Amino acid sequence: MLIGVDLQKSERALNAAYNDAKGVTAAFNLNVLNVVNTLADADFQLERFSHQAFYNVEHSRIEMHLICKIKQTVTIGASAVLFEQGESLHTENSYRYSLESFTELAATAGLQVQRSWCDDEQLFSVHSLGVPE
Repeated sequence: MLIGVDLQKSERALNAAYNDAKGVTAAFNLNVLNVVNTLADADFQLERFSHQAFYNVEHSRIEMHLICKIKQTVTIGASAVLFEQGESLHTENSYRYSLESFTELAATAGLQVQRSWCDDEQLFSVHSLGVPE
């Protein structure tokens, strides 16, 4: 099996990437509400939420959230859900690994890293995994 892994980067670089000036990531994150609106017959109004992304050092992950701008009730199917101003919808975790921590993660799944490749800047890696002999 081959798997690509995003390696650890500086907190500054990650925060800049997930809070890009053009708002591409924010639009992607807010689109989650469009999908829920379509699939779950909901009535989220995107302009009532704002994008927030930050690097969680303790868990080595970027967290993406949608923050409710005002107190509101959203209908999801037959249910009415109250959101308080400032309440967070945690929409995504994007983990970062070192080569060592990914090797340990693979081992917990019963897999062994057989070979690894990294780009010149050590930002990304690809691993060949197999079952230990």
